Amino acid sequence: MARRGRRGQFVTATQVRARAAAATSTSAFGLRLLAIMLGVFFLGMSSSKIAWLTNSDILLLKFQTIFLPKAPPIVRWYLETVCIPGTPLFARLVPLGELATGLALIVGFWTRMAAIVGFLMVLNFHFATSAFWSIDFLRDGTGLPVLGGLLAIAINGSRLPFSVERK
Repeated sequence: MARRGRRGQFVTATQVRARAAAATSTSAFGLRLLAIMLGVFFLGMSSSKIAWLTNSDILLLKFQTIFLPKAPPIVRWYLETVCIPGTPLFARLVPLGELATGLALIVGFWTRMAAIVGFLMVLNFHFATSAFWSIDFLRDGTGLPVLGGLLAIAINGSRLPFSVERK
């Protein structure tokens, strides 16, 4: 069945499907580029935390001197009951999680799962640092842009081009 295009030309169903496939592949390519860029971001973030693997006191000091003094009550409770007691574990999980998330996003392996894990890590970071309670969060490049990009990949990031995931 044919229908009229923009200029009054007849467009076949095959042409319509081809145009839709081209648009889909363009958006998939855009999501793939976003995944690669966010992967590089996570690799950069993990590289600044490599020392935590051998010395968890670095993270403990951050919790106690930077995050805790300015924390609202709910964040203070979270830091005192979850983060500070779990510092030896989190000092290893955070850099390894960021490294694994970054590599998975770059090579395209379990892209959606990596995006979900990355989303949760970024949410946790911003909660623990009390960033959500500051107007600066809206201007922070590691806040909404990263969360939005990860959410977009988590929603529609499967079978992206140039990924190692099976088609």
